[in-house]
Amino acid sequence: MSRRTLRSVSSILITIGLLLAMVGSSPAGPVLICKNYEIGAAKSLPWGGSDWRSVKPDYDINRLVEDTLALLTPETPVIVRMETLRRAVIYAAWSRVDREVNYAKRNDNAAQELFARLMGNSKQSAFQSASKKPDPLKLFDAGFFLESWKQAYVDGSGKKPADFDGYALVSQAITLRGNDPEMEFAAALITSIRSDKAAHRVHLQKAIAGAPEGSMLARNIINHFGRKGQSIADLRASLTKN
Repeated sequence: MSRRTLRSVSSILITIGLLLAMVGSSPAGPVLICKNYEIGAAKSLPWGGSDWRSVKPDYDINRLVEDTLALLTPETPVIVRMETLRRAVIYAAWSRVDREVNYAKRNDNAAQELFARLMGNSKQSAFQSASKKPDPLKLFDAGFFLESWKQAYVDGSGKKPADFDGYALVSQAITLRGNDPEMEFAAALITSIRSDKAAHRVHLQKAIAGAPEGSMLARNIINHFGRKGQSIADLRASLTKN
């Protein structure tokens, strides 16, 4: 067997191994999409249950782009935006590699088209006249969707996400938005798997500082970064100690 053939076989085995690790029996998944964001009774994309991948099997994937954009209004809270974009990624990308999702409908272009539309909105807002500030929500949507989509991508699952830095867009949105602990929460999630642990800590501290006890944000922070039964004050104290 030639060296080239051996390299090809090794590459295939590595890819299969990674795929099996991601879609095996374990309920864990990519950090940005493997847990629901609690949104109460707020409207989001159709969902079939409480599990993080409980899609509606009969949902029409061809409606995904327009349905998602229609939900991302200026009045939509940031955490509701995160859950809507998370669900969009499950439908468009993660369902293609995770057999537990049980969603057979296909549209090879859904994720790419949604990102293109989100980026189009983002660019349009970013290049407004000097008298107007860019819309931070549109920048946030594009950045958070991209980072979530990247985590759901596996070779063979569809078209590769664009080579942009979604975190940079989210960071720009935070700068423009000012004090927004919900965006800080999103940035803390994104940076939790990056090498810049200092940035992660700062984002998480700002998110916790702006989360009143018992609020939707507090519950989401504890669900993703704390322990069951822990209060936001406990989490804040533990972060201060470490």
